[in-house]
Amino acid sequence: MKKRKVPHTFVIVFFIIVIAAVLTWIIPRGKYVKQLVVDPQTGQCTDTVMRFYYMEELGSMDSTALQLLRQPKDPSKSLDASDLNTEPQTWQVFSAFYKGFERQSNIIVFILIIGGAFWIMNKSRAIDMGILSFLKFTKRLERWKLMRKIGVNNVVIILVMLLFSLFGSVFGMSEETIAFTLIIIPLAISMGYDSIVGLCMVYVAAHIGFSGAMLNPFTIGIAQGIADIPLFTGIGYRAVCWVILTVVGIVFVLFYARKVKRDPQSSIMYEDDAYWRRMAEVPEEELERHTPRMAWWVFAFLTAVLIVFSVLYPMTTLKIGNSTATLPLLPIGTAVFVLLSVLTLRKTVHYFVLTLLFATVYFLVVGVLGYEWYIMEIASLFLVLGIASGLSVDKSASDIAKLFLEGMGDILSAAIIVGLAGGIVIILQDGGIIDTILYGLSKSMGNMGKVASAEIMYGIQTLINIVIPSGSAKAAITMPIMAPFSDLIGISRQATVVAFQFGDGFTNMITPTSGVLMAALGVARIPWDKWVRFIWKFILVLIVLGALLLIPTVTMELAGF
Repeated sequence: MKKRKVPHTFVIVFFIIVIAAVLTWIIPRGKYVKQLVVDPQTGQCTDTVMRFYYMEELGSMDSTALQLLRQPKDPSKSLDASDLNTEPQTWQVFSAFYKGFERQSNIIVFILIIGGAFWIMNKSRAIDMGILSFLKFTKRLERWKLMRKIGVNNVVIILVMLLFSLFGSVFGMSEETIAFTLIIIPLAISMGYDSIVGLCMVYVAAHIGFSGAMLNPFTIGIAQGIADIPLFTGIGYRAVCWVILTVVGIVFVLFYARKVKRDPQSSIMYEDDAYWRRMAEVPEEELERHTPRMAWWVFAFLTAVLIVFSVLYPMTTLKIGNSTATLPLLPIGTAVFVLLSVLTLRKTVHYFVLTLLFATVYFLVVGVLGYEWYIMEIASLFLVLGIASGLSVDKSASDIAKLFLEGMGDILSAAIIVGLAGGIVIILQDGGIIDTILYGLSKSMGNMGKVASAEIMYGIQTLINIVIPSGSAKAAITMPIMAPFSDLIGISRQATVVAFQFGDGFTNMITPTSGVLMAALGVARIPWDKWVRFIWKFILVLIVLGALLLIPTVTMELAGF
């Protein structure tokens, strides 16, 4: 009997788009809007309330009534005809691909630039040299009895996951994990694991931190602001949640990693990982240690640029939650870069390229925390890394351009799947049913106990996150509804924020509407269906754990709640 093949990821995502289009014919169209409350005595607007209207109701309103309705994300703007222009979707399942590319264009361009830049750096063989050196170092650590007992590789997994989970918790690292995936997966393969372990060390760790965030400005900051409670209050209990979720995530990955280490063929990615294994199979004798003169010129130029920026920006103010710290981070980074570059250039250009990589990561963190960098700035930084890496190994400008195009071509499928997945949300939005789904779910809360109501809020946020993975967008829609409702049933608004936080985070790691997930899977070359087979049990554990961690916010006296 012929074994049935699982459809290609593109086919699966397109099938989901078709299902979404069918739903637009079944579910009534509606929209949440902010309505101005007018004092009948003075005729002045005194407040705004979030209300749901079916499209038929909105369409029957006169211009005066429509003027009182505002956009949920921007109450200063009133509704216009384009906001009411929704219809059941048919042929749009094909145009959704184009619109999905438009919607996710920033992530798509980011992926292509990262792919091209890392391809150039990989051709310098610096990553290969770094991995070989790292593996030699871990071998030396195994001389210690304690390290042999714990397992050096286990320590590496734990430390890497802790780092990325902390990044996700503090400044909401998400899109940035796409770039680091290309670094950590080859390391995981060289350590005897598979691409899933590598992706878990970066992407899953960061999103566990994102879910149990202490200071994430994109979820906690926005949700608390809309709920009208002091920013980043309740951090004590959220820190406890972060620790518990991170420990559970690390234990899960360690158990899976041990299974793959014992029997590599037990991995569902064993055949697909042939690509990564070929990249990892680098005979040490092929890595000739040398330093072209051009590498010294690259060092001199970058040093001059960094010195200029250090003079222009001698102090950097880091913003972490409500706390700020002003430090001379650019001068410190410049000094360390110069010292490490001189030492590494005297050994081999490969170590200098790795120094460029470490400097890139350092300035990325400084840029995100100190200067509010986002995708454009990060992509530009990695583009500089790629060009500098190519010049350092004596590649001509034409060679660098060719390598950049090769890298973009190699990662093109990841960019395409991000655009295709974006089409799912386009269909649901243009079909006008996202808000109707939310309205139907919110009515299910009814007159229940405090714990049950909090759990239903959490369940609603979890379900909504499957179709609206953007935390800021979901906060703008759901928090104006949930926060006042929590007052009516006697639940603190802080508990409502925690329900939003958990609901917003966990399913990001499985929903195909998440552009970051689809991008990370594409970069890692992991088909979405295989990822679902691996991750669904863990997501279920996280959802149950989130439900349990939500109970104390209702039943206990917690600081900030």
